Amino acid sequence: MGTSRTDTTGDTSDGRIQRSVRSREAIVTAVLELIGEGDRVPTAERVAERAGVGIRTVFRHFSDMDSLYATMSEWVQERVSEYLTGTPGEGSLEERVDHFIELRTSVAEAIAPYFRSSAVLRWRSEFLEAEYHRNLKSQRERLLLFFPELKGSPSDLLEAADSAASLEIWVRLRSEQKLSVPRAQAVQARLLLGVLAEVVD
Repeated sequence: MGTSRTDTTGDTSDGRIQRSVRSREAIVTAVLELIGEGDRVPTAERVAERAGVGIRTVFRHFSDMDSLYATMSEWVQERVSEYLTGTPGEGSLEERVDHFIELRTSVAEAIAPYFRSSAVLRWRSEFLEAEYHRNLKSQRERLLLFFPELKGSPSDLLEAADSAASLEIWVRLRSEQKLSVPRAQAVQARLLLGVLAEVVD
């Protein structure tokens, strides 16, 4: 008479998968936390320490730092997507500009630490460089959605409007010029309105 035996292979495999998922999530969370706290260039060693894993675990999940940045970017985009669903406002040009800047503020404040980090890191990251240019294109498309009159304007006015509404301007106003959110909004709105006023004249 044979004896019965419980096969635990499946349970062991499931446990390994769950631990792997937890480790991966901890690594991504560690990167986001470090950058959010002002560490613009978190090293793999600091990521591993914050995540509570070994350095080899970091590189087992992410073969290079670009793959980690890609995952981090996906996470950030998911969290700011709710801010990107706003629709163009109505009313006077001033009211439309204020509406645009109000919506942009939520996005800008949410991603500012990651934007600053990307500015430092992208010179050595093919992914971040490509992502930066994709975002520039997306920002221009959104500007044209809110202010369609720019589509027929001279190219220098479009470039000026794009610059006035840029995240680079917002980060400078907040980080370097140390303006409060309301003051930064007022300044950026004035810059954008000044350009758009030439378009609609």
